[in-house]
Amino acid sequence: MRVVEEPLAGGVICVEVEGRLDAATVPVLEKALQHLLADAQYHLIVDMNAVSYVSSSGLRALLAARRQARSWGGDVYLCQLSARVREILEMVGFLSVFGVYATREEARGAFPQSASIV
Repeated sequence: MRVVEEPLAGGVICVEVEGRLDAATVPVLEKALQHLLADAQYHLIVDMNAVSYVSSSGLRALLAARRQARSWGGDVYLCQLSARVREILEMVGFLSVFGVYATREEARGAFPQSASIV
């Protein structure tokens, strides 16, 4: 499991995740997301291009981060889902919960322009 944070234009942070999101690895992602949220970074994109699997604990971590970001006027968007991860998210109804985008650029553009002021 590898997590890399990358600042994007407009005050948006992209969190690139690699590997499996399961009970053993989710704490790494949770720590990264909680660190960003604690630093008042509420406009986050999780790039899941290199994620091969998401367990229920991974789904809970993403949902918890989204709830917290939204409570401060932000959001957490997902992008570049593999076919397998998209299937998992669709099965549990998360495709209608999260903003899901094909690319980082599309996800970044989905944030309100005022995101750069926050």
